[in-house]
Amino acid sequence: MKNVTASIVLGVAVFAAPLAAIAGEEGAVMPAKISKEELAGSLFERDDTTETVHEDGHRTLDVTTLLSSDGKFASGMYRSDKVRIEIKEPYGVDEFMYFLEGGVTLTSADGTVQTINAGEAVTVPKEWTGTFATDGYTKIWVIYSADGSGL
Repeated sequence: MKNVTASIVLGVAVFAAPLAAIAGEEGAVMPAKISKEELAGSLFERDDTTETVHEDGHRTLDVTTLLSSDGKFASGMYRSDKVRIEIKEPYGVDEFMYFLEGGVTLTSADGTVQTINAGEAVTVPKEWTGTFATDGYTKIWVIYSADGSGL
């Protein structure tokens, strides 16, 4: 699993490098790296972590590691407590998710069920509707939004 995780992170970093809006010491654009320690959870200790307690009581942590210069592409890590959400309106963004811990069950509007566990990935298209259910998870996310909304 470590090699798969490293490959996905490397793939995201290489793909994102030309889009990165992260300036290095000399003002150079830098790739957005997530270290092994950060993947293990220390990333959520950063000052820019967003913690949200939702109306239904579940808690989430979210860190954006890269936002492209055009504001249409972003990546980061996300952690969620147990939740079940019905998505009645289209999802709104194209999102790739790689699960580090836990997993989700996605039940599409037509009744098709997919379970994605730790070590697996899924890409949810912006037009998707259905039910998103989890007992909790930590994921790497990569989002594309043509108009920049939802990032």
